[in-house]
Amino acid sequence: MIARQRSPSASSIHDFAAVGCELFFLDDLYVADATSRYCRWEFAAMTAAVTAPDAAVQGLVGSPGWIAFGDNGGGDRLAVDLTPGPRGHVGQIVMLDHEQDIGAELLADCLLDLVSERPSGRRGHRHHDGPPAVARVNTGNLKSVEAAAHADLEVLSIGVWDDEPLSLAPVIGLPRLRTLTAYPGTLADPLEIAELTGLEFLELGPQEWRVLLDAGAVPRSLSAAAIEVRGDQDPLPIMILANELLALWDRPRITRTVVEGELGPVA
Repeated sequence: MIARQRSPSASSIHDFAAVGCELFFLDDLYVADATSRYCRWEFAAMTAAVTAPDAAVQGLVGSPGWIAFGDNGGGDRLAVDLTPGPRGHVGQIVMLDHEQDIGAELLADCLLDLVSERPSGRRGHRHHDGPPAVARVNTGNLKSVEAAAHADLEVLSIGVWDDEPLSLAPVIGLPRLRTLTAYPGTLADPLEIAELTGLEFLELGPQEWRVLLDAGAVPRSLSAAAIEVRGDQDPLPIMILANELLALWDRPRITRTVVEGELGPVA
């Protein structure tokens, strides 16, 4: 492993000249597992970890075998890969892009190649040829829920839709479906959501949430939820709705503060 000793005379400029990256101090080396790659729920829930059969790097959020040892100067971490993909090998060097939530880019086949500026000729994360684990139904993508439905579907996003509201019947019973987001007004029957028993993240409009709450049909499998607000709406009813959802899991409520006072004459 190449890393520099903690020394006040060490220079990141010298690091770049020698090895092509800013080296961490020995005490700052870390395992780039999933917990080290923070991502907000509304973004992380919309991605899927898929590794193609011919990928050199696994399409994971993080791995216990990614040992981060440096930075490229722009916030992207370099790591030794001890858990490579099907077409990779132990000891290859990968880069974890800070703008990506999943996967890593293959930089070099080994540390020597990185230092010698010999980039790998292989591809890190290849395209998976099977049905997509993330499906988007809207005016510019898939045109039906039926077209999105398959056994490996993990994420279903229903966006802006100009036709009749959609039924969720085609995806009921799918074993891996964990995320559903639906733009306000796009669902024919929000109560169908109660039959999606494996949901972890759900994003709906206020009216759809109201239907579920009034029917006692909010999925208890959820780990997170979001309210999609379209246009300008009074925030108070949205806060009340959010507090009803929080109450189902006995979570702290959003507090309401009323400030009263005299603003003085209008200029």
